[in-house]
Amino acid sequence: MRRSIDDHPFSAEDMPPGWEDADLQPVSWGVAISDDYDDAEPRVVLTVEEIGRAGAGLAAHLSPSIARRLRVALRDALVEIGEDPGR
Repeated sequence: MRRSIDDHPFSAEDMPPGWEDADLQPVSWGVAISDDYDDAEPRVVLTVEEIGRAGAGLAAHLSPSIARRLRVALRDALVEIGEDPGR
């Protein structure tokens, strides 16, 4: 089973001012779930792709515990910059 959950295509408005001169790579991301593994355990798949290089991105196949750790890290980063971490 594979199922797409969410994705975010690159938008220049998402980047900080001067990003072209600051050596920042524009990327898009996608989140999916999959259980197409030898152990048939479901995992969260996080794919990050550089714009203009479709199919050449990196895909992290995260166990539930690692996906939760990433979720907590993103929440903590939002709090650190003074943002509401949301749900």
